Amino acid sequence: MKAEGKDVCGFGSGEPDFDTPEFIKQACIEALQAGKTKYTPAPGVPDLRKALAKKYQEEYGLANIDMFNTVVSPGGKFTCYLAILALCSPGDEVIIPAPYWVSYPEMAKLAGATPVEVFAGGDQDFKVTPAQIEAAVTEKSKLIIINSPSNPTGTVYTEEELRAIYEVAEKHNLWILSDEIYEYLLYEDVKHFSIASIGEEAFKRTVIASGFSKTFSMTGWRLGTLVAPLEVAKAVAKLQSQTSSNPTTFAQFGALAALERPDEARAAVKEMLVAFDRRRKYLRSELLSIDGITCPNAQGAFYLFPDISSFGLSSNDFSTRLLKEKEVAVVPGEGFGAPGYIRLSYATSDEVIEKGIKRIREFCQGL
Repeated sequence: MKAEGKDVCGFGSGEPDFDTPEFIKQACIEALQAGKTKYTPAPGVPDLRKALAKKYQEEYGLANIDMFNTVVSPGGKFTCYLAILALCSPGDEVIIPAPYWVSYPEMAKLAGATPVEVFAGGDQDFKVTPAQIEAAVTEKSKLIIINSPSNPTGTVYTEEELRAIYEVAEKHNLWILSDEIYEYLLYEDVKHFSIASIGEEAFKRTVIASGFSKTFSMTGWRLGTLVAPLEVAKAVAKLQSQTSSNPTTFAQFGALAALERPDEARAAVKEMLVAFDRRRKYLRSELLSIDGITCPNAQGAFYLFPDISSFGLSSNDFSTRLLKEKEVAVVPGEGFGAPGYIRLSYATSDEVIEKGIKRIREFCQGL
């Protein structure tokens, strides 16, 4: 539609609308000019892996890890997939809280495992309870996936909530895949807590997936990170060596600059957060003012996940008609395991948000 010249207001983007910080780009350019264009070890450049280990030692309290607990992969998505491949076998079950990021169930299936969805709606702030998780456990359960801050909802689990979930995982001997790709995109003084930080025993059953894409607007760089117990990190590194080999060499030096120059990194993140927070508040306020829409608050990431079920349309039909009739693109909730909801990203311009919410209001009034 855009190629036809139509003025589509897009709320579908899963990436920041800011450029990669200049100091990160410059570090990559310097690496290219220095001839950093050859293979690296499959798990990544040693200096980058050492810097990752230092970050998790200092920020997460994982005192006993080193570079061999880390793997750098070509993208956070590939990191999650390799972790699931390393942990799960055909016949295993993977417990996935819904709403979930669209790829989790498919990754489980590719590993031969069976996804088991556990749903928590807006009335629960999209957070599953330990009781819900325990009810889903069977003798085939192997892994639970936790994504906090969440895509698509922006919800953030508290330390207390994660400790309670960990107790269930420990009781039933489950692995935990903790997807923390949005760890620094937080609002309202909310704090990120990693389930691996609970203690040494918790880390022994936890794999942390993250990356540079969302925090530093480096989506096209394709750099994901994994921190895990040694046997899991080694297995993931072996899988990566037989599939993608190493992540792009010169891109890793841009990521290294992001870790080694924290003052510049914090300044870049703060600039994005100021804009995201303003847009988050405005968009949610406008959504709540539309009759028929409810929208839980988001405390992280850059998404809102309003409930549009009162209009009597599936979220697929709602989204399709909204696009055709008002030229507004949103993502229907079915793909996230949440019919009746839609995802709106506010990682777009203020102009698009203002224009798009006006059209959404007009569309809903006409239903």
